[in-house]
Amino acid sequence: MKKTSLLALGGCIALALTFALVAADHVDAPDVAATTADITDFYAFEGATQDNTVFVASVQGLLPPGSNAQFDENVLVEINIDTDGDLVEDLIIQAIPRNGVMYFFGPYAPNSTGLNSTIDADTQFTAQVDISTGATATTETANGISYFAGLREDTFFFDFNQFNAVVGGAAPNGFNNPGNDDFDGTNILSIVVEVPNTLLGGTFPHPAGTGVEVFNAWVEAKRKH
Repeated sequence: MKKTSLLALGGCIALALTFALVAADHVDAPDVAATTADITDFYAFEGATQDNTVFVASVQGLLPPGSNAQFDENVLVEINIDTDGDLVEDLIIQAIPRNGVMYFFGPYAPNSTGLNSTIDADTQFTAQVDISTGATATTETANGISYFAGLREDTFFFDFNQFNAVVGGAAPNGFNNPGNDDFDGTNILSIVVEVPNTLLGGTFPHPAGTGVEVFNAWVEAKRKH
């Protein structure tokens, strides 16, 4: 069993997955702001069919058009999935780059949980995809799982300047309608995985008693040490 040890830097966002969820945190995560391990967005939503779930994890926000930014070969992006509601990952999907290629491992049950991770290169589900650098997206599919990694325009809409004005007390009337997308035209590095739900384990009743079955998902960036 081949293993690589990595340590989490932070930028973890916990989400209960039902239909479509998003969390964003551009260049202000403690300890990793504006670094190659800075997580900007995490999306989870229904895939091409209701039998699939898409996970999107993005790093290195506010990149200018034409940026030659690259994924850091010392940073592992790990999607964690909790299927029983105890907020401990039961399955993980890992992505790490090497020489212009993104390598994927999982979903599989981790050997250890928490801040430290290892990569099990012998796990059942493995794949690789060339990292896209231009307008054309390169994708790969293996074992029913689809993969993408590369530079893309930031899809998150946020009136950042107005937000600061509201928080600072300079905008008593709140947000404008419509607001201004201050992220428009900026780029991010995204990792996308579309997975059949049959590979994601079980679910548990929504804690709010809605009768909906859910699982928790969150993303971490972990630096090799």
